[in-house]
Amino acid sequence: MATSSTIKNFALIGLAGYVAPRHLRAIRDTGHRLVAALDKHDNAGILDSYFPAADFFTEFERFDRHLEKLRRAGQAIDYLIVCSPNYLHDAHIRFGLRIGANVVCEKPLVLNPWNVDALRDIEMETGRKIYTILQLRLHPAIIELQKRIAAAPPHTVHDVDLTYITARGSWYYASWKGDPEKSGGIATNIGIHFFDMLTWVFGAVQENIVHVHTHDRAAGYLHLDKARVRWFLSINADTLPDEAKARGARTFRSITVDGSEIEFSEGFTDLHTLSYQSILAGQGFGLSDAATSIQMVQQIREMQPAGLQGAYHPLAALPLVPHPFRSGSVKS
Repeated sequence: MATSSTIKNFALIGLAGYVAPRHLRAIRDTGHRLVAALDKHDNAGILDSYFPAADFFTEFERFDRHLEKLRRAGQAIDYLIVCSPNYLHDAHIRFGLRIGANVVCEKPLVLNPWNVDALRDIEMETGRKIYTILQLRLHPAIIELQKRIAAAPPHTVHDVDLTYITARGSWYYASWKGDPEKSGGIATNIGIHFFDMLTWVFGAVQENIVHVHTHDRAAGYLHLDKARVRWFLSINADTLPDEAKARGARTFRSITVDGSEIEFSEGFTDLHTLSYQSILAGQGFGLSDAATSIQMVQQIREMQPAGLQGAYHPLAALPLVPHPFRSGSVKS
């Protein structure tokens, strides 16, 4: 826990989004303070539960000017948190570095590998650090899996199935998340932390194949150093397994390794706080840690789907549906 002499000043961009409360809790639980926040939407009453004294802005220009006033008053921002839409991350990270702050950015750090290279240069110029949230690397079940795979005999290659379904309603297509140019598409928006986890546990990518990639799902095959991975991602509730539908679940996560299920449905509550503890100790995940998964999802986004051939995930064969707002958007 921070003492009065070590309390850090945080500012946050993207307060009204889904993930921001996890960051607010992490700041509070590590004993630091949020002094300012920005969101173009003013439905930010969540501040009252964590930092009611924090200043709030709906216009970037006023937010920028306020942070400059704080700096001149000797209360500069130590960390800028970026929870804005994916396509704005790069610009907001640059802003944070240029005002002299370290930056904590939600996944995906950026949308393209070349953005990572450019940010390295700005890190060097400013002497500040960029951190990202790769929370699955801190999940106890995934840590245990990583240790088990590392201890396996050399050259062992495991068979892995990864399934992640998180149902989304019609609102998704009216938001920036439904626009691949802004979100990066399904593989980036809901899958990037799983791709990071897979390479962290099973090693480098040898082969990357996409079987299906539509507005509401993506499926493919990865050959990693230590695994053959069939993966399936979806936001369509109709793709949920029957057992999940029967209990009214809207989310389904599953990882099987050599036919055995890895239980990791619980244990997510404190992962952002653990991430902040590492970041504040100077040990958080940075650009190099995020680079591999960013490259993977960019390749998936640009790749022409191969269709149902080879080692494809069983759910990839589910019937495809047209985009609710656009025709001709289903590829397989």
